[in-house]
Amino acid sequence: MKITCVGGGPAALYLSILVKLDEPGHEVTVLERNQEGATYGWGVTFWPDTLNLLKTHDPESGRRIGEQAVRWRDGMAQVGDRTATHAGDAGYAIGRHRLLRTLTRRAQELGVRTEFGHEVRADVPDADLVVAADGMNSRMRSQHAEHFGTRITHGNTRFLWLGTTKVFTTFSFAFVPTDHGWIWCYAYGFSSTESTCVIECSPSTWSGLGLDTMEHAACLRLLEQQFASLLGGHPLISRADRMRDGQNWQPFRTLTNRNWSHGNSVLLGDAAHTTHFSIGAGTALALQDAVALARQLRTVPERGLGPALSHYEKERKRALLPVQSAARHSAQWYENLPRYLRLPPEQMFALLGQRHSPLLPHVPPGLYYRLDRVVSQADSLRRFKRWLGPHIGKVAQQISRP
Repeated sequence: MKITCVGGGPAALYLSILVKLDEPGHEVTVLERNQEGATYGWGVTFWPDTLNLLKTHDPESGRRIGEQAVRWRDGMAQVGDRTATHAGDAGYAIGRHRLLRTLTRRAQELGVRTEFGHEVRADVPDADLVVAADGMNSRMRSQHAEHFGTRITHGNTRFLWLGTTKVFTTFSFAFVPTDHGWIWCYAYGFSSTESTCVIECSPSTWSGLGLDTMEHAACLRLLEQQFASLLGGHPLISRADRMRDGQNWQPFRTLTNRNWSHGNSVLLGDAAHTTHFSIGAGTALALQDAVALARQLRTVPERGLGPALSHYEKERKRALLPVQSAARHSAQWYENLPRYLRLPPEQMFALLGQRHSPLLPHVPPGLYYRLDRVVSQADSLRRFKRWLGPHIGKVAQQISRP
């Protein structure tokens, strides 16, 4: 097959790797509109199951990414002048530019043709399969917008994606009160010298602080003051090509599509779906898309391209349902932040970890916390009983011996 991927993000690159591993004879091309090495964003997070996914389907790229990623565990939250910590699962982060470089090199080693600075507008590539992996604002998808049934909804907060030279070794949150409401931050390290720092607030706080009209440099200085305790004197930094006064702030856009394929074209990654960044799953979901599509493409010789793309769409839509639900509830948790900030920090942090729950918005936060503690203790007791069962006989024998 002749396969052309429009867009050179993680999903397209990993798909090209898997396709060439399955059949070296496939002619695979990745067309990226940006120059090599150029990227937006800072670091991306992923979890052990994603690293295992990478190692399972291509051990070499999994090994390289695992070696370059930084590992963190636990969490920390500052609420005003109070701090709480939480023991949690381990996670990973890697610079987006490093991730793309690693996947690009691996794809090229396998014979994938990569073209940078190649922007596809209305000219659809000549290929047996065209993969639209050109992101949220996909031009490939927009050419058949009515068929795909694209739907975009906007969140009720504004966010700004920044970096900092402060290196965080835990996933850190900070919630800061202002005269115009709360403003908060998510921060995590992704290298030995930099961290990602996402700042978010309500529209009334955004405009009340003047962030909607403020020059970008002044905006960074104001935010450094607001988060001085978290940053410890380190600066906030942004990509030079994205410094547009007031316009850097945006609501999160959740994108869905009624159909994921049209003729010999198929959607992949953010071109097909987006999930709120507060659950840290965007890159993982894109890589899962690539794995599923590659698996279905193996069946093309037997059943044809159309059925393969249809099975890919059904499989991924079904897998996305619980994740999209969790992302909606997570976003709503932040939109209703004052409801939870009245709690002691350790309780607020505990409910931060429960923000995916569809029940939480309908139960008083203090009551939900107490109920959750009871359930957790009951679960621990049940686990202990299950462990004790096989050992109780041995214990009794030891006691009965003279």
